[in-house]
Amino acid sequence: MLAIAGIFYELQLVTGNLYSALALLSADNNYNRRVSELAIILVIDPGSRLTGYGVIAHQGAKFTYLGSGCIKLADHDFPIRLKMIYQGISQLVEQFSPDSFAIEKVFMAHNPDSALKLGQARGAAIVGASMAELPVYEYSARQIKQAVVGNGGADKSQVQHMVKNILKLPGTPQADAADALAIAICHAHSEQNLIKLAGSASKTVRGRLRK
Repeated sequence: MLAIAGIFYELQLVTGNLYSALALLSADNNYNRRVSELAIILVIDPGSRLTGYGVIAHQGAKFTYLGSGCIKLADHDFPIRLKMIYQGISQLVEQFSPDSFAIEKVFMAHNPDSALKLGQARGAAIVGASMAELPVYEYSARQIKQAVVGNGGADKSQVQHMVKNILKLPGTPQADAADALAIAICHAHSEQNLIKLAGSASKTVRGRLRK
């Protein structure tokens, strides 16, 4: 069995949180979108020794925290770690039934060996999501920090603080889980912006047609 820290505690809360999300979002008359369009996002913050994950539900600008934690990999040979990441993604997909998958883009590290291992960890996670037929989205660290904190150069403590506030968490999430949740928030904002742009374009076209 995989050592996914916090997953058993979180999974006990998933059903209740999801029903709460549905009830909350369906009661909000500011949105015309149906509850069936509630989107669940699974996000991974990959690492060769510790891989963070986060899951949120969102509809428009409303977010509901569903779970987060870490897949601990440090005590195993590297090929086994990659296998554990893949299996961990499969377990999370089965449990949460997400609609999309998001991950941070690869960055240039000072240590080439570390960069190579990070890239392989990302690859294992992306394959896991792709095998589940999930659309995969990638965001740079600057994009994520800008979306969550409003500052592309924010530090980890600022990201943790904003994630806690945005998702209304009772405590500050650990760094790797907070990074994953931040990616989820970034992706939700990105989707919402695209919907707004599409709506604006539609209104413009209809306006022109009426002339």
